[in-house]
Amino acid sequence: MKYSEAKQGRTFVIRLEDGDIIHEALEEFARMHAIEAAALIAVGAVDEGSKLVVGPEQGRSAAITPMEYVLGNVHEISGVGTIFPDKDRNPALHMHIACGREDSTVTGCVRRGVKVWHLLEIILFELLDSSASRIFDDEMGFELLEP
Repeated sequence: MKYSEAKQGRTFVIRLEDGDIIHEALEEFARMHAIEAAALIAVGAVDEGSKLVVGPEQGRSAAITPMEYVLGNVHEISGVGTIFPDKDRNPALHMHIACGREDSTVTGCVRRGVKVWHLLEIILFELLDSSASRIFDDEMGFELLEP
């Protein structure tokens, strides 16, 4: 286990609009408001054609190959995520959402491009005095949180 400590800063109530791409909109919001680190929750709906990362092809292989799932219709969602700076000190969102429609649900990461359907409510909790960042790990092949 690795950890660090942070303090809670500002709290933002955000409404993303129809057609917004979740990770792009939230990373831009963080840049505009000088937010280096944050935790967030989301509730609303996402549009058909949204792309989720839904897991690696093989659970324990040396090379991690992400799988992509494209939503075939509008889905209700709830989600949680974090924002921490990448190697260039840019805000990088890591957010997972559960997407439900009728009696089925798919859960995944929004990084490939998830589009808002009408609106998405976000509560963003800024974290202050955080030393955590996202560092690219050559072995894993993606950015890992380094507390």
